[in-house]
Amino acid sequence: MGRSWGDSAIALLPLRKSRACAACAPALHQRNFMAESTPRPYTIGDLLRVMARLRDPESGCPWDREQSFATIAPYTIEEAYEVADAIARNDLDALKDELGDLLLQVVYHARMAEEDGRFAFGDVVDAIAAKMIRRHPHVFEDMSLRDTFLVSGTWERIKAEEKAERSGRDEAGSVVDDVPVALPALTRAIKLQSRAARVGFDWPSLAPVLAKIDEEIAELKSAIAEEKRGHREVGAPASKKVTEEFGDLLFVMANVARHLGIDPEASLRDANAKFVRRFRSIEAALRAGGRRPEDATLEEMDQLWDEAKAAERK
Repeated sequence: MGRSWGDSAIALLPLRKSRACAACAPALHQRNFMAESTPRPYTIGDLLRVMARLRDPESGCPWDREQSFATIAPYTIEEAYEVADAIARNDLDALKDELGDLLLQVVYHARMAEEDGRFAFGDVVDAIAAKMIRRHPHVFEDMSLRDTFLVSGTWERIKAEEKAERSGRDEAGSVVDDVPVALPALTRAIKLQSRAARVGFDWPSLAPVLAKIDEEIAELKSAIAEEKRGHREVGAPASKKVTEEFGDLLFVMANVARHLGIDPEASLRDANAKFVRRFRSIEAALRAGGRRPEDATLEEMDQLWDEAKAAERK
């Protein structure tokens, strides 16, 4: 098996502040985790030993011991989003904490893999360091390549070679094979479109993509009209056809974002924040008059929305 950072020093690890569950606290104390009166700063080695302890079959945390790659994966995604949220809020103190939470996810998965005899944290570090060095020959091998690297196609060639090596054959499969299914749908759409564009499957300019929006909207309207003829009840789930056409429209909108160099996830987050900001203005204005949104008419709230919008533009 790969490199293990070992568990031999677990009993010597000083723990300034334990975040373990209450059930684990007695075991932590019994193993002298709070032995030092003037604790040193923790290191990555300490974190690895903490995780090993939490997963210990005899003295570990019951919850941590029963977890698997599948049950931890949603937390990994959640922590990545919380990192992005701290960055969006420009909260560097929160970013420090969130990066730690995300690092814990890496340590957690690596520990479970080590227990299965597949790989250890050291192998994860070795693999990513080797990958970065391999993918940046203009930095680590030949500095003369720096000016032409981005337009030379070298990055794509190196990644294609890596993919072919992973697949165990000379020819790689589809160019879209390794775009993760678990990505946010808009992000995955951008990546799929970008992969296809690399081999020439792309609109030549923005104009035909914009025209495609009109085509998809027309198809969505047609599907909605057809559904209405079937006397669909208000609030009932949309038909498969309407859902499909709506998805097609979103996919085209993602393509527009790609052509414009826009991150659609970030753009939608900004739109969400704008909506929250303006709706709170509506609530505040109504509250000042002793009223709530449910007491106002749509026309009144629409007027307050316009006022909030105008105030933002001043």
